[in-house]
Amino acid sequence: MTTVSFLGLGEMGSALAGAVLRTGHPTIVWNRTATRTAPLVDAGAVAADTPAAATDADLIVVCLFDHASVHEVLDPLADRLTGKAILNLTTTSPDGARELARWSAAIGADYLDGGVMATPEMIGTPVAGVLYSGSRRLYQEYRAIFESWGTAEYFGDDAGTASLYDLALLSSMYAMFAGFFHGAAMVGAAGVPAKEFAARAVDWLHAVVPAIAEYADVIDGGDYSVPGQQSLEFSDISDIVAASRAQGISTELVDVVQRLIHRQIDAGHGSDGFARVVESIKDPEVAA
Repeated sequence: MTTVSFLGLGEMGSALAGAVLRTGHPTIVWNRTATRTAPLVDAGAVAADTPAAATDADLIVVCLFDHASVHEVLDPLADRLTGKAILNLTTTSPDGARELARWSAAIGADYLDGGVMATPEMIGTPVAGVLYSGSRRLYQEYRAIFESWGTAEYFGDDAGTASLYDLALLSSMYAMFAGFFHGAAMVGAAGVPAKEFAARAVDWLHAVVPAIAEYADVIDGGDYSVPGQQSLEFSDISDIVAASRAQGISTELVDVVQRLIHRQIDAGHGSDGFARVVESIKDPEVAA
């Protein structure tokens, strides 16, 4: 069977390694803090004392803190990685992923980049997914292992594409959570517990999420004047800004949204639909 090694056993690395172990594949694990290997060793993994000892595997999975830490661990191993298959699941930028792909090619290693769309607790369940780009051969050869983590989706030879999708999806998540935090702060100033507000927020967000697909159609069509949209003038959030200020909380988050809306209104597009805000985001210097 395929031997898989893991460099980095944070919460995510440990979850990924555990899922592979459960499929019966020989698994080697290394972590800077060696005690983190203990639960996996108890489950049948072999602990490597050094990163070099973890390179004796068919597939080397890297799940570290950031782009710099990947180089910190892999650079001293360059002469041992020739001919190896490297899967990097460390969150990095698209350009960072491409740089690691070039570095791997220069030492004769095969490189695949991945973006994990899951929390550690989700790994191995139907709701988990991992996005991949880079070496097609590596993806196809080890896809069965990748599917032990969740749904596997390949985005092509450009090693940076999976990271681009990963970060774009995460940007949506962080903006949504920040919006909830702002709302919780608004009502919290009136003594409303965040948990009570959350119950209402979840129901409300479930109700409005389908609008995303409708906005996407408008954006792709490029015509923000199509009927049935909420206009930018109607979308003005001055009342939200004023109410936030009156509650004594920061308006930083909603100020950003208001600026994006008014950049288009000021350019004469007030009657166009709210989706036109994307034009303010695509080109921050040009309203139209």
